[in-house]
Amino acid sequence: MAADVHGGGTERGLVSADGSQVTPEFLDLERELAVFLRRARANSGEMAREVHPDLEPSAYGLLVRLEESGQQRATELSAYFGVGKATMSRQLRALQELGLIAREPDPADGRASLVRITDEGLDSFRRVRDARRGRYVQKLADWDRGEIAELARLLHQLNARFAA
Repeated sequence: MAADVHGGGTERGLVSADGSQVTPEFLDLERELAVFLRRARANSGEMAREVHPDLEPSAYGLLVRLEESGQQRATELSAYFGVGKATMSRQLRALQELGLIAREPDPADGRASLVRITDEGLDSFRRVRDARRGRYVQKLADWDRGEIAELARLLHQLNARFAA
């Protein structure tokens, strides 16, 4: 039986729209993910504003990806985040206008361009990222390192499943 993490009683016997049984574990997962995602969105907005006051929260993730993976085509970024080309183009244009990214011709294909984070963008991003990492360390200081590794592994697995 799943733990009732909210003290309100776990719902039983629900059926989803496709007719499958929804067990208490899935209801608990749904509830906890909803809280986590709401907090993550709020946190992302705060971090974006720390990088630049006019930066959209959704664009912060683009800086994360560019810092991790280096320069990429906009189409690669669109595919990675699962968003349309128009959405990606709008977000990249806003980042470029703020001086946080730059576009350069792709040497492999002159018709395409590569997006990279600028030095200014990298400095601002790393300052905010390092502060965020410090908060993670502080909030989870009493957790066992194995639990942290397991949480990271499970989140990676979940992200991979939803990306497929």
